[in-house]
Amino acid sequence: MTTWSYSAIKEFRTCPRKYYASRVEKLYPFQQSAAAKYGNEVHEAAELYVRDGSPMPGNMVQYTTVLDKLAAIEGTKHCEYKMALTEDLEVCDFDDDGRWVRGIADLVIVNRNKAFVVDYKTGSDKYPDKDQLELMTLMVFAHFPEVIKVKAALVFLTRDNIFTEAYTRRKAAKQWKGWRSKIVELDKAFEHERWPANPNGLCRSWCPVEHCEYHGK
Repeated sequence: MTTWSYSAIKEFRTCPRKYYASRVEKLYPFQQSAAAKYGNEVHEAAELYVRDGSPMPGNMVQYTTVLDKLAAIEGTKHCEYKMALTEDLEVCDFDDDGRWVRGIADLVIVNRNKAFVVDYKTGSDKYPDKDQLELMTLMVFAHFPEVIKVKAALVFLTRDNIFTEAYTRRKAAKQWKGWRSKIVELDKAFEHERWPANPNGLCRSWCPVEHCEYHGK
């Protein structure tokens, strides 16, 4: 059984060869960029601010306006909430050997039969990817059976911009079907050991797979 996450399936669909080299062969250990380091620091600070009321660092106080609005939303707040499901969509431990999919929501606010799901972003808001919101929402439906409606948001803190999407439980089965169809492609790649390159705009400067014929082009 293939285990996956949003970032994993996104990388596979972007380029199967890069996915194989980085996640299966593990040829390229993760190297954190300065931007990624700052993003992690912002996530940690936001968690402490919303959960405990800890002050934001001086270089992040500009984000308190939107964080205060999130903190003011009524409901039980779960910061950096870890979720994992089996292939039968049963809740399991995050590191369970039988997990099928897992992910971490930056903030989940549950108020009776409604929930608010937030993903903080510190990068560009030029191409907002709402697929991540859908997957997090589907996992929230599994973890909180009482929730029937979810409002999800990509909060671009450094851009002072928010993209939102609304979801209902009655559409969850259809949406899971769409995700399963994506995972079939990944399963087939493992089964047949086929990891073709997918030339794209990231080949020139963002791909570490130097032995690929499209690298740097």
